[in-house]
Amino acid sequence: MTNKQTFLRGTFILTGAAFVTRILGFLNSIILARFLGPEGIGLLMMAHPLVPMMITLTSLGLPVAISKLVAEAEAQGDTAKIRRILKVSLSITVSISIVLVLTAFFGAKSIASLILADQRAYYAMLALIPIAPLVAVSAVLKGYFRGKQNMKPIAFSDVIENTVQIALIAALVQVLLPRGIEYAAAGAMLASVMGEGAGLLYLTLTYSAYKRKAAAAQSSSPESAPAAGGKRKRTLYELLQIGLPTTGQGFIESIYHGLQPLLVTKSLAVAGIGAAAATKQYGLLVGYAFPLLVFPTFIVHSLSSALIPAISEANAGRNAQLIHQRMDQAIRIAFIIGAPCTFILYMWAEQLTGLIYHAPEAGLLIKILAPVFLLHYLEAPLHAILLGLGKVKTLMWNFIMATLLKAIAIFIFGSEWGIYGVALGINFGTCLIAFLNFFALSGYIGFYLDLRQYVKAGLCLVAMAFAGQGTFAFLHGAGYDMLWVLAGSIGVSLAVYLASALASGAIQLGNKEGPGRTIISKI
Repeated sequence: MTNKQTFLRGTFILTGAAFVTRILGFLNSIILARFLGPEGIGLLMMAHPLVPMMITLTSLGLPVAISKLVAEAEAQGDTAKIRRILKVSLSITVSISIVLVLTAFFGAKSIASLILADQRAYYAMLALIPIAPLVAVSAVLKGYFRGKQNMKPIAFSDVIENTVQIALIAALVQVLLPRGIEYAAAGAMLASVMGEGAGLLYLTLTYSAYKRKAAAAQSSSPESAPAAGGKRKRTLYELLQIGLPTTGQGFIESIYHGLQPLLVTKSLAVAGIGAAAATKQYGLLVGYAFPLLVFPTFIVHSLSSALIPAISEANAGRNAQLIHQRMDQAIRIAFIIGAPCTFILYMWAEQLTGLIYHAPEAGLLIKILAPVFLLHYLEAPLHAILLGLGKVKTLMWNFIMATLLKAIAIFIFGSEWGIYGVALGINFGTCLIAFLNFFALSGYIGFYLDLRQYVKAGLCLVAMAFAGQGTFAFLHGAGYDMLWVLAGSIGVSLAVYLASALASGAIQLGNKEGPGRTIISKI
C-alpha cells in the first residue's frame, strides 16, 4: 500500500498547504501586531527562542534522518526497517521530551533571568514550554511521511494547526490584555500550543489508519528477538549518524536565536538606544519586517521538504543524472519565485508596512534586507540537496561558521549604526551561508546551470519593474486608495513577469530538459 507522490507533485501539495498556512500565519501576525503593538511583539520574540532549543534537544535531528533513511529503505523495499526507524525514533523523542519539559518548568525562573532581555516575557516563555514535545513527536511523524514521499498528511496537519491557532489567538489575547501586555503575549503563545496539539492529533490518527491499511496489504513474519535487537541498534546508529550533526547545527541555531534578542538590544545600547526603544525596534525587525520577507518562502521550503527524500532515493540508486535533474529543477524554481518577490518587497516596502501594520518605518529595514534575501531562497534547496546526499557534517560546520561570524557582524554593525546595522549583519550571514553551501555542493557533485534561463528571468524582471512602477504612478496619481494602488501595481507587475517568463521560455510548462547546460564548477 502506497500513497507515494512524484517529487514535483509532492512539492505542489506542500506548496498549496503552505500557501494556506502562510496566509493564516500572516493574518495571525497582523492580528498580533494590531493588538500587542511593537512592544508586545518584541516580548513574544524574546520568549520564543527557548522552544526551538528544546525541540532540537528533544528530536536529536531525527526528522531529517527519518526522511532520508525511510526514503532509502523504501527504494530498497525494506518495510521492516521502515517500522524500526519509526519505533526507535518515537521512543527516543518521547523519553527526552518528558525530561526536558519537566526541567524547563522547574528551572523557568533561572532560564528567564539568563536569556530574557525583558523579564516581562517570562509568562510567554512559560506558556510555550508544553509545545516542545508536541512539535518533536509531530516532526517524527512528518519525517516518516516525508520519507514515504506522501505529503498529504503533512499538508493537512499544517492547515489544521494554523486554523486552530488563528481561531483561538484573538480571543485569548483580548481576554488577557486588560491584565497586562505580558499576559496577552502569554495568551498568544498558549494558542500556538493548542494549534500544535490539533495538528499532532490529526497526524496520529492518519498514521494509525495508514498503518492498518499497510498491515492488511502485506503480511510479514516477525524478526527473531536477537536479530531484531541487533537491527534496532544498527538503526539507532544510522539515525544518530545523521541526527547528531543535525542536532549540533540545530542547537547552535537555537542558542543563536535564544541570544539574538540580548545581542541586538546590547548592541543598540552601545549605540545609545534605551531599553524600551530597543525592544520596540527589535519588534519592528522580527515582528514586522521578517513576516513580509519570509512570506514567499513557503514555496522553496515546500520544495526543500520534498527534495530531501527525492535526492536520497536517487542517491541510493546511484542515479547521478536524476540527482542533477532534480537539483536543476529546484534551483530554477527557487530563483523564478524568489526574484519577483524580492523586487516587490523592495520597491513597495514602506507602502506595504504602512498599509498592513501602520508602521511605515519598518519599510526601510525591508529595503535593506530584501535584495540579499534572494540568496535565502536559493540556499534552502542547496541545504536540502546536501542533506539528501548525506553531507550533514559539512552543513553543520558551514552553519556554525556562518552563525558565529553573523553574530559578530550584528554586534559590530548594530553598535555603530543601530537597528539598520543589525540588518546589515543579518545580510552578511545570509550571504555567507549561501556561498559556503554552494561551494560545498559544487565540490561534491559539480554544479550545473543553464545560464540562459537566468538571463531570461532577469529580462523578465526588467519588464516587471517598468510595468509595476508605471502602474503605481498612474493609480497613485489618479487618487485611488493605497490598498488598490498596491494591489493593482503588484498584480500588473506579476502578470507581466509571468507572461514574459512564459513567452521567453524562462518558465516551461512540462518537464523538458533543455540542452546547453553550462558547467559552473566541478571540483
